Amino acid sequence: MSPEVVSASAPVDMSKQPDRTRSRARAVRRRRALVILARLVLLVAVLGLWETLSRAEVIDPFNFSMPSEIWDQISTWVAHGTALGSLGEQIWVTLQEALVGWIIGVVAGVVLGIALGRVALLADVLGPYIKVLNSIPRIVLAPIFVIWFGLGPSSKIASAVVLVFFPVFFNAFQGAREVDRNLVANARILGASDRRVTFQVVIPSATSWIFTSLHVSFGFALIGAIVGEYIGATKGIGLLVAQSQGTFNAAGVYAAMVILAVVALVAEGLLTFAERRIFRWKPSDSEH
Repeated sequence: MSPEVVSASAPVDMSKQPDRTRSRARAVRRRRALVILARLVLLVAVLGLWETLSRAEVIDPFNFSMPSEIWDQISTWVAHGTALGSLGEQIWVTLQEALVGWIIGVVAGVVLGIALGRVALLADVLGPYIKVLNSIPRIVLAPIFVIWFGLGPSSKIASAVVLVFFPVFFNAFQGAREVDRNLVANARILGASDRRVTFQVVIPSATSWIFTSLHVSFGFALIGAIVGEYIGATKGIGLLVAQSQGTFNAAGVYAAMVILAVVALVAEGLLTFAERRIFRWKPSDSEH
């Protein structure tokens, strides 16, 4: 018998598989720790350079402030509140406006995107109008919404909706168009109706496209709420930014930006967790 036949028929040593799995897991943990360490080093380096340049007056501390003053401003807001009330209340007002606008924008974008992706006639009729609306700078609509809906939360929610809708819509539309035609054909062969094809084939296939837009769209919702509050409001982080700017308090402006960044990072973490739970069957990037 030839050596090639002997080697081909030899059994695979399964005892090495657990060792390979453990070594791969250790490599993933080492890489994750390295990434976290590199991020912390970069953050400390940037903040340290900023603080040093400000104290040395290489950059104007009045306009650019410095990390220590920003931290003091956040600590003051946390301990003693703001001129508008407690800091938690301002965060909650902005978060509530952004969250409601995000939900409305996501639902409208997904429904209309799937509908136009499935019905060619509807896409042909509404397509030009959606392109025209998409070409309008949405930020300039915020003053109009304040005129229409007043200084209450409705104008901020409307600003968030128009910023969220379009990225979600285009991703849902493209996801519906990119569905594997063989899956649709097989479903129809098995007797599935249009409704069942949409809910059991098209929407699950487009979910990854939709989740991609969700990561970006919540940040847009925050932007919409902040811009609306900046233009006119009675409470919220955007109003804090406007008041800080009006009193030339650069530390207050940066402190509000830091708070918004933390809120956005928490929201991103929650979306990532939900996505991993839903798409547990997909290999993570660290496994490649």
